[in-house]
Amino acid sequence: MARILVVDDEIGIRELLSEILYDQGHTVELAENAAQARAARLNGRPDLVLLDIWMPDTDGVSLLKEWGSQGLLDMPVIMMSGHATLDTAVEATRIGAADFLEKPITMAKLLKTVQTVLARPPSRAMGGTATPVAPAASPVARAPVAPAVVPAARVGGAPVSAAPVAAVAELEPARQGLLGNISLDQPLREARDEFERVYFEYHLQRENHSMTRVSEKTGLERTHLYRKLRQLGIDSSRKRNA
Repeated sequence: MARILVVDDEIGIRELLSEILYDQGHTVELAENAAQARAARLNGRPDLVLLDIWMPDTDGVSLLKEWGSQGLLDMPVIMMSGHATLDTAVEATRIGAADFLEKPITMAKLLKTVQTVLARPPSRAMGGTATPVAPAASPVARAPVAPAVVPAARVGGAPVSAAPVAAVAELEPARQGLLGNISLDQPLREARDEFERVYFEYHLQRENHSMTRVSEKTGLERTHLYRKLRQLGIDSSRKRNA
């Protein structure tokens, strides 16, 4: 699998892309601005970079030019933006971008683009002679961008919803017991899977298995949410009273 650097100033985008790519077996490194991206690039050459165009310190196109002028653009770079024009996409491709993704980015579009770019020969993967790619309209381009929510940070301190107080009170002991049973004496991957299972089961029970509300609470697109639940072996169907 590949080592991928994700550069975006929005934490929700970084976390969502990281989660999707991590689930595919890739090693993911995150940077929230050009300064962190420079440091990450100097620490080692990634196999692929996902680079946002609009960032507060230095925009993605300028960083792309900088890497090119310094001889550091020896890896494929996929540009990302929700506000880019055709001219911007053409300019980025001319400089050396391998492809262009328009936000909001669906999981299917992300995985297809990453797979295609990584499969190209090095000379083509790094752009240059590639045909300029215009921002493609996503089938669900109107879908809202995932909120800037880091799931792990909300498990213990998530605000109580409008659910009945009694129902929430019943959840508390079970939630504490499950979290307390997670062993820290195991590999990180297994511990993470176990934690995620507890996390999603908690939100499913709390939201009465409403996938719409669970998607909003966890900040995951519904397609990715269903896939994640299947991967963890969690039944997402609404429980009915006998």
